[in-house]
Order: sequence, then structure tokens, then C-alpha cells
Amino acid sequence: MKKKYPDNIVFDYEKENYDSNVKNFPTTIGSPNFEPLKIDTTSTYEATNYFNSKFNELKESYEKLITEAKWTKMIYNAEYSFQPICGKLYHLYKKNDSKFFLSLIEPNQWNKEFIGTFCLQNNGTWKKIETDES
Repeated sequence: MKKKYPDNIVFDYEKENYDSNVKNFPTTIGSPNFEPLKIDTTSTYEATNYFNSKFNELKESYEKLITEAKWTKMIYNAEYSFQPICGKLYHLYKKNDSKFFLSLIEPNQWNKEFIGTFCLQNNGTWKKIETDES
């Protein structure tokens, strides 16, 4: 006959050894409380906000880059009979035949279909300048 141990002692009768150290639940009164862990999700919320804000920054930067590339391409495809100088303002107009031309003449000095005012940057790109007319 096998020896009977008290109920508060964790003993495996089949393996004939004490196994309280391998149990995944508390086995004595002094054991840590057996409750689910409370997970702090504020870090997840902060991380999500960080990635969303970075994504929006990149999206705005990308859209700005695409717009700048569109204007630059449009101006380089436009007609002009002078050498543009970096930092000076030029005005883009639309001809009757749907072609564009670049001019030094300001929009209030004549009656042409005005597209926008642009400035040649030192890297070869054109930056649209916001004015009252555009």
C-alpha cells in the first residue's frame, strides 16, 4: 500500500515525486496570486499614433514632391525664348492651342490665361509661388 500524503503537499503518485515546481498554477498558500496579467495597452496606442503621424508626414511629403515634379515638367515642356535665372519670378500662361508658355510679363499687365507664378530653384526644379492671382 502506498503512503498517503496530506492534501496540501503536491505529490505525483505515478512518478513518485514532488512536482509543485512544474505546475502552472499555485500549489500552496504562499504561492503568488493566480490572476491573468494586466497588459498596459497605452504603449500600443502611442506606437500606433507615432506610425500614423509618420505615415501622414510621408504622404504629405510625397504629394508635395509629385506636385513639384508636375509643375517642373509642365514648365520645361512650355515654350520660352530666354534663359531662366535662379531666384527670379516667371509666369506661366496657356495659349489658345492648349500649349503653355513662360513669360516675364506679369498677369495684371495683359489678358492671357494665367496658370501660376514660378521661381527656378538652384537644383533645376520650379517652385510655384502663391500670389493673389493664382
